[in-house]
Amino acid sequence: MAAPALERPTTPSGTQTVTIAKALNMGLRASLERDPKVLIMGEDVGKLGGVFRITDGLQKDFGEHRVLDTPLAESGIIGTAIGLAIRGYRPVCEIQFDGFIFPGFDQIISQLAKLHYRSQGKVKMPIVIRVPYGGGIGAVEHHSESPESLFAHIAGLKVVSCSNPVDAYWMLQQAIECDDPVLFFEPKRRYYEKAELDTSIDPLPLLSSRVARSGSAVTVAAYGPMVRTCLDAAAAASEDGLDLEVVDLRALSPLDLGPVFESVRRTGRLVLVSEAPAESSVTSEIATRVQQECFYSLEAPVLRATGFDTPYPPSKLEEGFLPDLDRVLDVVDRSLAY
Repeated sequence: MAAPALERPTTPSGTQTVTIAKALNMGLRASLERDPKVLIMGEDVGKLGGVFRITDGLQKDFGEHRVLDTPLAESGIIGTAIGLAIRGYRPVCEIQFDGFIFPGFDQIISQLAKLHYRSQGKVKMPIVIRVPYGGGIGAVEHHSESPESLFAHIAGLKVVSCSNPVDAYWMLQQAIECDDPVLFFEPKRRYYEKAELDTSIDPLPLLSSRVARSGSAVTVAAYGPMVRTCLDAAAAASEDGLDLEVVDLRALSPLDLGPVFESVRRTGRLVLVSEAPAESSVTSEIATRVQQECFYSLEAPVLRATGFDTPYPPSKLEEGFLPDLDRVLDVVDRSLAY
């Protein structure tokens, strides 16, 4: 089911410089103002404002009946949200850290993803699950994961990831207005990166990708935290006269690969970048689809710079685990060597 067109926010419009964290807070506030059926629930989201302060000030302004502090029980959070959705509410659940989502995995897969289908469309599940994800913050075990491919594989779920404040603001509101369950992955190490946000523009559709930087030599596609890394790599490559095109995927399920296909048909080369392991992943699905659709345009195999096929390492080893500018440029060089 497609997300409906987003109504204008009641908050004042205009351009301002904000972080991703602030943009998410503004998006939640706009949704709470617009629809009294929107609720926020999660561990420490109320009085504390969340561990990353994404929900800061919302309980004070909207009350404990709309911004709810929950027990440390992800299965209970998701199960309660499912019951609320059946009664017509639009719950927004915060999973405090990515690695904490697995106690709620059964509820998400066995109930949330299936109820609309199981009821022949009679029961809608307008639930958003916000998941701060990825590495790069020096966290302990279970606090840095990239589980997005697990959920992208599950029919009945929509999976998206923002990479900048503009998308954070608009995509979160669009996800909340969607009648289907949405896994909303937020790049936690990018929370405090800034950009200009104009709340008066017409946003892109929720389930769409976009060209973040135009180029002609190699297509580089990424999502979430890796988009900034790829843009930095493209800026470094331009100093050597190499023109990289960067595509921000934004939606991981369903994928919008039209801009990727169009770009690859021009450049003849594709590099995919993700923090998640390469095995059975979003990037492997994209590689397959590009090979099917753009076979005669490819000048080199589709190559990837990803996390390794191991659990996330201790924080001291993150630098060697996560793709960085040098690893991206190394894979670009390998693609051009064909």
